[in-house]
Amino acid sequence: VQLQASGGGSVQAGGSLRLSCEVSGRTLSRHTTGWFRQAPGKEREFVANIRRSAYGGTGNYADSVKGRFTISRDNAKNTVYLQMNSLKFEDTAVYSCAVAERHLAAPMTRAADFDYWGQGTQVTVSS
Repeated sequence: VQLQASGGGSVQAGGSLRLSCEVSGRTLSRHTTGWFRQAPGKEREFVANIRRSAYGGTGNYADSVKGRFTISRDNAKNTVYLQMNSLKFEDTAVYSCAVAERHLAAPMTRAADFDYWGQGTQVTVSS
């Protein structure tokens, strides 16, 4: 299973970026996909996930990004996106996508819930 994250970059506060996570080896509509981030000196934290289609394909968000970030999936491209609007300085981090092998009824917001990880893409927001 390979995950290729892209779309990071540098942006001023208030700006937008869209991250992409292209996956091979798993059909994303059958798996929950998540985005996590890690800022320097901080623990990795959950950002958002999108559930497998059988669980409704719904998005879940960390409180810190709710209303600003939107996760979506293009089944034809087997790619998950993270649209990030109204970016803040504190959103600066390396963002990684991950795919879960297991199907859990739990919210799946822990890194341990996910089995495959991409390499990460840097997002830098200047104030």
